[in-house]
Amino acid sequence: MKQFALVLMALAVLGGCKEEAAKAPPAPVDLTETALSYFCQMNIAEHGGPKGQIHLEGYPAPIFFAQVRDLVVYLKSPERDADIVAIYVSDMNAASSWEEPGFDNWIMAQEAVFVVGARVAGGMGAQEVVPFSDAEGAQAFVENYGGAAMTLDDIPDEDVLGPIDFKMKLETPS
Repeated sequence: MKQFALVLMALAVLGGCKEEAAKAPPAPVDLTETALSYFCQMNIAEHGGPKGQIHLEGYPAPIFFAQVRDLVVYLKSPERDADIVAIYVSDMNAASSWEEPGFDNWIMAQEAVFVVGARVAGGMGAQEVVPFSDAEGAQAFVENYGGAAMTLDDIPDEDVLGPIDFKMKLETPS
């Protein structure tokens, strides 16, 4: 009887581990030279600035975004193809430059610090939302280009969903 109870306990523990493993988010996918941006279907590697990827439930590959602003627009949109299981953005602390933000330096968006309202243009020419892995990197960017540092959940709708002012003088960070 003791052996039966031990077997049941072991199965319960293993079942719990299996359930936990199933809930782990998928790992980020390295950006390739042929990756296309979700909204515009343009080649992402041809555009500077930070990028994003969203993994959807039941889809084998993530959807990529040429601009983090576009990723945030997708998140705030009520119409989606499936439930979101993971969100990754470029870590601009680890980027070699604005023009070369990196192919594999992804961080979870929920852990990033975003600079919103800076005078910088993203890959598609609109004012960008710039992610960093830490507050120090974000604050240094704010000191150079303006804006404010905040979490993903704190990004105001009007900063990403409003009309794009292409007449606004934006910079390309060096």
